[in-house]
Amino acid sequence: MRRLALISLAVALLALTWPALAFAHDQPETKQSRWVMADWMMDTFFIFGGLAFVAFLVAWKAGHFQELDGVGSVPLYVDEEDYYTPDWALDEEEWN
Repeated sequence: MRRLALISLAVALLALTWPALAFAHDQPETKQSRWVMADWMMDTFFIFGGLAFVAFLVAWKAGHFQELDGVGSVPLYVDEEDYYTPDWALDEEEWN
């Protein structure tokens, strides 16, 4: 487990530092130079999207998405003051 965490940390750090090494502002002056920023943005999208997907799969396999129907009703049991309904709407005269 510790080894997996260390490998995951190394991959995440590599994914965070690799795009910074691209230095997109130091573009070469060639006919492909107009694609440097698009390539960098697309690579970053796929890197972070892949990491997010892996994190989702790990959370799913760890069982963090079980019984979400029951967990969704927990905020309904919290007893707190009603801040949204104005006082005039609660008057009895309005309902008669």
